Amino acid sequence: MSGYPIDKIYEEASFIAYYFHWPHEQIMSMEHRERRRWCEEISKINRNLNEDGQDKPSNPFDVFNKR
Repeated sequence: MSGYPIDKIYEEASFIAYYFHWPHEQIMSMEHRERRRWCEEISKINRNLNEDGQDKPSNPFDVFNKR
């Protein structure tokens, strides 16, 4: 059985840290499902902000590409 890819863990952790400024230990102590949920919530916030200004570029940090 293989674990969750380390590259994805770092991608999620850096995404959360960038937006919420939470410490590394707090982010890494989360279960994968919780980390992923926070990434989805941050992406939703960014999509909503971008919809307010249609001339803004798409969100480069939307790691889940949900539009």
